[in-house]
Amino acid sequence: MTGTESRREAIMPAELPAAPAVNNTYSYGVRAGDTLHIAGMVAFGSDGTIVGEGDIAAQVDQALRNMEAVVVAAGGSMADVVATTTYLVDVADAPVVSAARARWFTGDVKPTHTVVGAAALGRPQFLVEIEGTAYLG
Repeated sequence: MTGTESRREAIMPAELPAAPAVNNTYSYGVRAGDTLHIAGMVAFGSDGTIVGEGDIAAQVDQALRNMEAVVVAAGGSMADVVATTTYLVDVADAPVVSAARARWFTGDVKPTHTVVGAAALGRPQFLVEIEGTAYLG
């Protein structure tokens, strides 16, 4: 193991289904020093089913619940999230995302946020995907 590899740690919370990450060769999170890089979270339930098919509000909440599982598994909380990027199949759903963010990010310093319109996500049932970065220092 090189010095670089020893400073990185894969974060794979038990609350998230292992198969999508294993089958697509990624980690749900990678901690590199005090920085946690969080993969794009979608509406997977713990059993691998898609939560809220056709319901953007349910999918946003599940994606953020999954993000929280990654952050907590790395030793942090949602208050440690410093940046997010949200990919939406329909950018008209941005107000739904903003409402969910107001419930999930309640600290004095809100994470940065970028919204990107996407023609499609990893599965046709997904309406939203949210990736992030947390500082765990």
